[in-house]
Amino acid sequence: MPQPGGHSVAPYPSAPGGYGDPSQAPPPGFNMGYNPGPNPVMYQPAPVGPGPVPGQEYGGHPGAISPAPVPAQAAVAVGVPPGLEYLTQIDQILIHQKVELLEAFIGFETNNQYEIKNSLGQKIYKAKEKNDCCTRNCCGSLRSFDMKIKDNMDREVIRLIRPFRCVSCWCPCCLQEMEVQAPPGTTIGYVKQDWHPFVPRFSIQGANKETVMKLEGPCFACNCCGDVNFELKSKDGNKPIGRISKQWSGLLKEVFTDTDNFGIQFPLDMDVKMKAVLMGACFLIDFMFFEKVGEANQRSTVFS
Repeated sequence: MPQPGGHSVAPYPSAPGGYGDPSQAPPPGFNMGYNPGPNPVMYQPAPVGPGPVPGQEYGGHPGAISPAPVPAQAAVAVGVPPGLEYLTQIDQILIHQKVELLEAFIGFETNNQYEIKNSLGQKIYKAKEKNDCCTRNCCGSLRSFDMKIKDNMDREVIRLIRPFRCVSCWCPCCLQEMEVQAPPGTTIGYVKQDWHPFVPRFSIQGANKETVMKLEGPCFACNCCGDVNFELKSKDGNKPIGRISKQWSGLLKEVFTDTDNFGIQFPLDMDVKMKAVLMGACFLIDFMFFEKVGEANQRSTVFS
């Protein structure tokens, strides 16, 4: 696609149609073989006029990762919640949890923080858990919380609300749930756990709690030197349309911290509100299956 200045950029490489081998690590850029169809992914919008040097964050030091440029207001689609305009242009999201040194060294649970990036590594949002010290350290991975997701201008654009719920297959009446609001105060969807004795399953729902998509994970959601994939499927559960993947982040980080890396893939033309709900599903999966519990470093499973 031609860029300002007369230069042209080669299309972002994509793997052949269909999903790749789940046992293999995704290629650079986190394209896991999802074929978006005839419509190519739009390139990162270029800033108007002279901008910063590539690879330099606005107002930051040379070499820092630059945030994604803010799209022009004229290009805002009707019905898109404010602050989510950029999600209309992408079909992949990377989520990186920040390393908390206090947790790593003394095991004291702190509020989780995340950076949300596009496939080029540009930061588009940041997320931070909000709750009290007692809840974090007494309730572990089952804890309730509010999570604020802000854009690069520090405006809160999404709020995730997770009530306290159990996570046992023996108690199907009180399963996990998360409410997604965008903007804060306006509910756009829910993530609800579906009861199953062995496999983690979730329903991706709209604002009226109507099921729009299904999400299904492996029987044992643990990563032993490989990725863990949660497949996103159509409402009837037959057609694969994307995935949420927990990426292997290295032995030392996996053993000594609970920081996780995730990738989300979805169709480019998916409703932007459902893309935001999928972000909420990713955070819920992180807390349910990949958050360390107690000093024994045990992680939650579908059984407990």
